[in-house]
Amino acid sequence: MKKLFSVLLSVMMLGLLAAGCGSDKGGSSSGLAGAVSTNGSTSMEKVIGILSEKFMEDNKGVTITYDASGSGTGIEAVSKGSTDIGLSSRALKDSEKAKGLKETTVALDGIAIIVNEKCPVDDLKVEDVAALFNGEAADWSKFGSNAGKVAAIGREAGSGTRDGFESITKTKDKCKLAQELTSTGAVIEAVKNSEAAIGYASFASVENQKGIKVLKVNGVECSEENISNGKYVIQRPFNLITKEGAQLSEAAQAFFDFMTSKAAAELIVQAGAVPTAK
Repeated sequence: MKKLFSVLLSVMMLGLLAAGCGSDKGGSSSGLAGAVSTNGSTSMEKVIGILSEKFMEDNKGVTITYDASGSGTGIEAVSKGSTDIGLSSRALKDSEKAKGLKETTVALDGIAIIVNEKCPVDDLKVEDVAALFNGEAADWSKFGSNAGKVAAIGREAGSGTRDGFESITKTKDKCKLAQELTSTGAVIEAVKNSEAAIGYASFASVENQKGIKVLKVNGVECSEENISNGKYVIQRPFNLITKEGAQLSEAAQAFFDFMTSKAAAELIVQAGAVPTAK
């Protein structure tokens, strides 16, 4: 009986040691349990997906959910207290900060300008991109394509991608869209299906996509290196949104800490974005 007790005690001690060792890995802690909700940017799907998967793998008692509702909705959800962590692919507005919201940038993402794979155009100036979206350049013939009337594809109001694109190209409230869609994936599909289309989408979402072409802007390729060094000018932040004074649960705080740690950097790169923690 004493021998059996000693064996059981040894097993228990090993378990406690393993639990303690797991707490120093950028948010990994086998003792964590609970549900964590995230809500917001559809462009952050790959980033939040790979980080959630890794965190839940390391913390079996934690469940992380992601509601791809768009940046504006995610920000509002944090303000109302209906989600733990908001996801926004744009900076907070002053009116949102006035509500006590704060942003933490986890990555940078280029907004890729995409056309159908059959389009002969390879490079556009920022002002050309603006002209194609605001209707000043209504036909592709000016750019050497016989696709005819330009079909500009964009995102819905409240989208962080749209906000970033319009701010940089100075096309806010000026775009004349053939289609206004509610997700990054829908924009990519629409461009795949029309030779006359031009759209914008997260760099993290367009890599290795068939049926589309990612254009250079001002002669600069949309790449991780050029986003990181600032040479690619159409880019925006991937932000985590929280509320001042609202304490996160232990599991939510651990996930937040993991996402902003150096341990998450390699995973963010795998998701096609540029991490800010290195």
